[in-house]
Amino acid sequence: MKIKSAEFVISNSSVAKCPTTKIPEYAFIGRSNVGKSSLINALVGRKSLAKTSGRPGKTQLINHFIINKEWFLVDLPGYGYARVSKSNKKTFQKFITNYFNEREQLVSAFVLVDSRHEPQKIDLEFMEWLATNGIPFTIIFTKSDKLNKTSLPKNIEDYKNKMLEMWEEMPPYLVTSSASKTGCKEVLDYIGKLNEDVEPQPFLK
Repeated sequence: MKIKSAEFVISNSSVAKCPTTKIPEYAFIGRSNVGKSSLINALVGRKSLAKTSGRPGKTQLINHFIINKEWFLVDLPGYGYARVSKSNKKTFQKFITNYFNEREQLVSAFVLVDSRHEPQKIDLEFMEWLATNGIPFTIIFTKSDKLNKTSLPKNIEDYKNKMLEMWEEMPPYLVTSSASKTGCKEVLDYIGKLNEDVEPQPFLK
């Protein structure tokens, strides 16, 4: 898939205020500081479509971007950031949960996981929640450029083994790097393939 256009549409903290169009949506979510904004920018070939920050937890709203005027890329708040207040965590969790439970337009979630680290309990629990609620998702391993050719496959294999302790099979996954653009084409082609099974809808502002 080639990116012809990528535009910001709306930010909000209420699922009720999300776009009412039936355009397919793909939601990106992960722990804070997993490199979500950088990956989104790398995917669409824009330096600052999604706001990046040295301060984890910056994304605190549901952000909709229209891609090629055909599908929405949805940037959701990161989870698991200790410096966010308990009241804010509850608020984020509520509208994230509402988003996944209520958005009929959602085709798939992409759960971002830092490839440098061992499997994290919070990621595993979140993916289990998605599966329990019947929400399709794919894992995206980020920051693959930070590892050498030996460590990267080992870390991913460790992740597979950990998941297979609880899952019958490993969910689909892709390996990416926003710095080197590794895996970006694969992510976009994957979305393009999923879009083939979705009835096209016009984008009206």
